[in-house]
Amino acid sequence: MTGFGDTEQAMILVGFTAVATVTLLLCVMTGPDRDDLAEFYTGYSSLSSMRNGLAIAGDYISAATVLGTGGVIALFGFDGVVLALSTALSLLLLMFAMAEPLRNAGRFTMGDALARHMPGRSVRIAAAAVTIVALLPMMLVQLAGTGHLMSFLLGFRGETIQTGCIIGVGGLMISYATIGGMKGTALIQIIKMVMLLGSGALVSLLLLHRFGWNPGALFEAAARGSGAGQAYLHPGLEYAAGPQPGLDMLSSQVAVVLGGACLPHVTMRMYAASSARQVRRSMSWAVSLVALFVLVVTVVGLGATALVGRETVAGADAAGNSAYLLGSRAAFGTEVTMVEAFLFTTVGTALFLTLLASVAGMILACANSLAHDVFATRAKEPSPRREMTFARLSAVGVGIVAITLATLVQHRSLQPLATLSFCVGASALCPALVYSLFWRRFTRTGLLWTLIGGTLTVLVLTPGTSLVSGTPVAAFPESDFNWFPFTTTGLVSVPAGFAFGWLATLASGRKETARQQRRYDTREPELLAGAGAAVDVGAQAPAPPLTPRPARSAR
Repeated sequence: MTGFGDTEQAMILVGFTAVATVTLLLCVMTGPDRDDLAEFYTGYSSLSSMRNGLAIAGDYISAATVLGTGGVIALFGFDGVVLALSTALSLLLLMFAMAEPLRNAGRFTMGDALARHMPGRSVRIAAAAVTIVALLPMMLVQLAGTGHLMSFLLGFRGETIQTGCIIGVGGLMISYATIGGMKGTALIQIIKMVMLLGSGALVSLLLLHRFGWNPGALFEAAARGSGAGQAYLHPGLEYAAGPQPGLDMLSSQVAVVLGGACLPHVTMRMYAASSARQVRRSMSWAVSLVALFVLVVTVVGLGATALVGRETVAGADAAGNSAYLLGSRAAFGTEVTMVEAFLFTTVGTALFLTLLASVAGMILACANSLAHDVFATRAKEPSPRREMTFARLSAVGVGIVAITLATLVQHRSLQPLATLSFCVGASALCPALVYSLFWRRFTRTGLLWTLIGGTLTVLVLTPGTSLVSGTPVAAFPESDFNWFPFTTTGLVSVPAGFAFGWLATLASGRKETARQQRRYDTREPELLAGAGAAVDVGAQAPAPPLTPRPARSAR
């Protein structure tokens, strides 16, 4: 039982319906009205820095981040807080290291950025394949979480109803991507961030008020409610059952920090900035908003354990995904007025919108990559109309596959899927971006080995982790084929991804390396300073020679 009253459940159902209707209408109104690729892929880069920053933060903060991070904080205390800080650090790393070069190198997709110095269809196909491998597991987490969220809030218990929720919400997400394009999905992300942070900040203030505005009192109460005592406030509680708790925690942080911001649905927002200056300002907004989210989810997660107790949180969901909702509900006390019921409805509706917006952005990223990197390179000169049609059909196809798989995995632990996405981002996409943007000698062979080798390493190691089998909270708790000593693959797969690219580049031969270095040097000014820089810096016409002025005749 959820413990929510009939009034709250009715208000939540109305809120869900209203949000779905309004956001779909907004997508129809703001979607591209003609066959223009720039409008569909980037929205003509018409968003202001603040709105683009909101959209970047919205794509970055998925429902898995809200519910999963809040759950880890509620169940494991210090380890969850470190995870939340790593989430913010990942976006900060993207801002300072790669945001501006990535925007200058790319046009529409990850394949554009990677193939800029290494043209070839093989590079684009590999980029599209890795994009789907990285985002499809995360889509399954969001879609399967839809059924869990609605059943938890509305009291649904039947498997058929949960499956129906996944199919219905999945269809709505496909509509967002196919109708709205980049601008439409950005608008949904903006609304989501306003609702999520607004409602979360209010809940956080209510929780702090209950503890006399003393964060230390909140931490102490959470430690008592956890049943773990002071171990709740120290590192290692989440990984205590493993053979190497310290290294296991490090492995997880490496995957989150390097992988989170390199996922394609986040990086595609860089191409929506109209200039290098705007992408810097957009990232400043995004980092600030994500930092605020870290504070909110920390307070709410700790509040859930302090007021409800760890046993109740784990009883509602073994992974703690209900902690954010339970903490929000507990902030209002036992006697809930209509105003407080309305506020809680806003929290639930914000999470519902987070699910919708997150998957819509991921579907759009996959569809854009299939259309632009696979279909457009196959045809010699594809018309914009055909490419946009294929992008919309790709969105439908990817969405249907995701919905089908989500209905099959909805009763399993979804944590391995979320971890898989972050590990692919850290082990394949991060090395590929770092090398292609900053290493002159990096070759096409090195890029392909990085993308394929890093991804295969993650896919081979992940089934052996304790998240998949061997523990009560694993995806297959009844089996035990756990042979890898860590819960994530980051500590092994990330160095492997970088090593594949480095070794393959060294083995490419001097001629290919020299050719690639010349190509990089030609495009480096544009990469560092944006479009037109090559003309301004390296392609200026020489000044005309000075000619002596004719002597003036003597008078």
